[in-house]
Amino acid sequence: MKPLLKIEELKLYYPVGRPGIFKKQVNTIKAVDSVSFNLHKGKSMGLVGESGCGKTSLGRAILRVVNPTSGKVILYQDGQAIDITSLDRDALKNVWRHMQMIFQDPYSSLNPRMTVRDIVAEPLVANKFAKKTELEELVIDMAIKCGLDIEQLSRYPHAFSGGQRQRIGIARALILHPDFIVCDEPVSSLDVSVQAQILNLLKELQQQLNLTYLFITHDLSVVAYICDHVAVMYLGKFVEVASTDKLFYSPKHPYTEALMSAIPSPNPEDVMEPILLSGERPNPANPPSGCRFHTRCKYATKKCRTVEAELIEYEKAHFVACHYAEKLNLKEHSSNPLLFKK
Repeated sequence: MKPLLKIEELKLYYPVGRPGIFKKQVNTIKAVDSVSFNLHKGKSMGLVGESGCGKTSLGRAILRVVNPTSGKVILYQDGQAIDITSLDRDALKNVWRHMQMIFQDPYSSLNPRMTVRDIVAEPLVANKFAKKTELEELVIDMAIKCGLDIEQLSRYPHAFSGGQRQRIGIARALILHPDFIVCDEPVSSLDVSVQAQILNLLKELQQQLNLTYLFITHDLSVVAYICDHVAVMYLGKFVEVASTDKLFYSPKHPYTEALMSAIPSPNPEDVMEPILLSGERPNPANPPSGCRFHTRCKYATKKCRTVEAELIEYEKAHFVACHYAEKLNLKEHSSNPLLFKK
């Protein structure tokens, strides 16, 4: 079975210039460094890691919001394999209607001078998909699916709360009925109660419209609730990729173990014992030799400092970039959110 999306050795490097008139390039920031994965129709893949690891850069490179340095992004559409990285601007515009993005900040992602009706309708107008009566019907239909009141369509974004604004952003992203959505931390700026509403909405819409999500977040509890698979990213590379169940019940990478130890427990009597990583995150413009995590890993050996760990299949559909994945006995955290999923 062919995936909906296939990413092959994707790289996104940012040049670092020296201040001055000529701005000579002196270094390169490796925001995304040789990332590969497949994403199937109707599934959700969570992308987690600390701030600055390259999560958002990867999402933007997949959509060609920024041009990747190298690699391929292949979209399978109507039996055809479309290499998005090779398209010119006109061809890319036709592909974008199948791929959309929900942004992190619902306050800055909406035009304050446009009404909700115009914001949601803008993709239809820009792509010349509908006019007048048909346009109005499509906007109303999507607004209802996203939990918006029809009477609110004539209002401006400033009249809405953060959760309502995010619903507007979701309606705008889905109005063209895309197949693939990049959700860039869509609930991180919302109150906890509102987060649950938006997550439930996204799950309902996924079932109704058969959507495929790349869900970027730093909250593992969110990943446990909405995602089928999870990729853990560190300093531009994947260090572990697995199904949600496998990752939470049997982590194989020390960085994953550290992230999971910081998940808060819903039981106030539980005592948290987070694993505190020593040192600062290395500079992506000058990553350490060998395993990139060895400078903060308590299990690191001489081999880790000199030989880079490749992402290999530890067991079926469970990939790990660690020399000692088979030897380390890493445990799930006591506050595993999967225990409270249902």
